[in-house]
Amino acid sequence: MLLDFFYTLRSAKLPVSVKEYLTLLEALKKGVVGPNTAPGDDAADPAGYNIDDFYYLSRTALVKDEKHYDKFDRAFAAYFKGIEMVADFTKEIPLEWLRKNLELNLSPEELAKIQKMGWDELMETIKKRLEEQKERHEGGSKWIGTGGTSPFGAYGQNPQGIRIGQDKGRNRSAVKVWDQRAYRDYDDTQELGTRNIKVALRRLRKFAREGHELELDLDDTIKSTAANAGYLDIKMIPERHNNVKVLLLMDVGGTMDEHIARVEELFSATKTEFKHLEFYYFHNCVYDFMWKNNRRRFAEKFATWDIIRKYNKDYKLIFVGDATMSPYEILQPGGSVEYNNEEPGAEWIQRLTNAFPKFAWVNPEPQGVWQYRQSISVIQQLVQQRMYPLTIKGLEEAMRQLTK
Repeated sequence: MLLDFFYTLRSAKLPVSVKEYLTLLEALKKGVVGPNTAPGDDAADPAGYNIDDFYYLSRTALVKDEKHYDKFDRAFAAYFKGIEMVADFTKEIPLEWLRKNLELNLSPEELAKIQKMGWDELMETIKKRLEEQKERHEGGSKWIGTGGTSPFGAYGQNPQGIRIGQDKGRNRSAVKVWDQRAYRDYDDTQELGTRNIKVALRRLRKFAREGHELELDLDDTIKSTAANAGYLDIKMIPERHNNVKVLLLMDVGGTMDEHIARVEELFSATKTEFKHLEFYYFHNCVYDFMWKNNRRRFAEKFATWDIIRKYNKDYKLIFVGDATMSPYEILQPGGSVEYNNEEPGAEWIQRLTNAFPKFAWVNPEPQGVWQYRQSISVIQQLVQQRMYPLTIKGLEEAMRQLTK
C-alpha cells in the first residue's frame, strides 16, 4: 500500500527519496505511530493506524523542506480519500453555533428593513452580545448565529456586519471577518505556461558593468588583435550584472485564493528575472508587520518599520493583491480581520510608498469589476492610481512606471 503512496508523492513532484521512504517503513515497524485499532499482520500498512498520527509521521520522514508542505498535503488528501483536515483550530465562537442550515431569500422590502450599523456601533454591540449570549441561535435578527439578519454570524443577510466562522464570503458585504485561517505560501517553482510574463517583467531589468574583469570582450579583442598586426591582444571587461532591486509584497489568503495559480506564475517569473528580490506576505492590507512563511506568520513576524529601514530607496516596490476587502480594514484602527491593529492600513501604505518612490500595485481581479469595489477605489487613491491588472499589458505598463 505504501509503495503506491510513495509514487503518488513523486508524481506530485515532491523530492521524496527511497532512503526517506525506508525511514518511514522503519518508523512504522518500530511502533512510532499508535494503532487506531489492532494493527494487522502488515506493520507497514497505515490502514490500522490513526490517520492524523500517520500524516505527521510521514510528513516528518518524507518532506525535507517546509515549502513542500502544501504539495504534500494535497497529495496526501488525494491518496487517502476522505481526509479533510489534519489539524484542529479552535475558535472563541463555538463552531456548532455556526452550522449552515439555511440560505436566506429575502424580498427587497425585507432587505430594506435590515439594520445597518457603523464601525464603532458594530464593535460595541458584538462585545455586548458575547457577554449576554449563552446558546446557539439560528435565523434571528439579534444574536450571533446562522442564516438570520443579525449583523453577527454566518450564512445570513445583512448589508454590513461581522462574518464569523463561514468558509467564504457570499455577498462580500462584511466589514470584518472573525476567523482563524491557514494560508499557504506561493509556490516559486510553478511551471509557467507562457514566457510572456517573463518578457513583460524583463522591461524592468537593467544591467551594469561591475566587479572584476572576468568576461571576454570579443569585439574589442578582435579589433585590438587586428590593430596589433595579428598578435593576440585579449581584452577583458567586468561581468554584466542585473542591478535592479525588487521588494515584492503579496496578499495571501481569503479572496486571493481565487488567484493562486496566476500569482504563483508571477512569483515564479519574478524570482527568475530578478537576482535582487526580497518578498513578504500580508493579508488584505499592509499593517505593522508582515511575514515570509505563512505557517509561522505569528511566530516569525517582520515589523513593517524594520522593512522600511532595511531596504534602500533604490528598491522597486511592487504590491500584489486584489484590494478586495471592507474599507474599514484600510481606514480604521482595529480593522484587520485577525488582530486589533493600532494604526489603519492606509497609514502603512503611505509610509511604504513614501519610503520607496518607485512603486506599483498589480491587481489580479478583472479590471472590469474595479469600479464596483469601494476598497479598490480607496487603494487606488493611496497608490496614486498606480494600479495595474495582472495581464501582459498591465505588467508592461507597471514595469514602464517603475522605470520612470
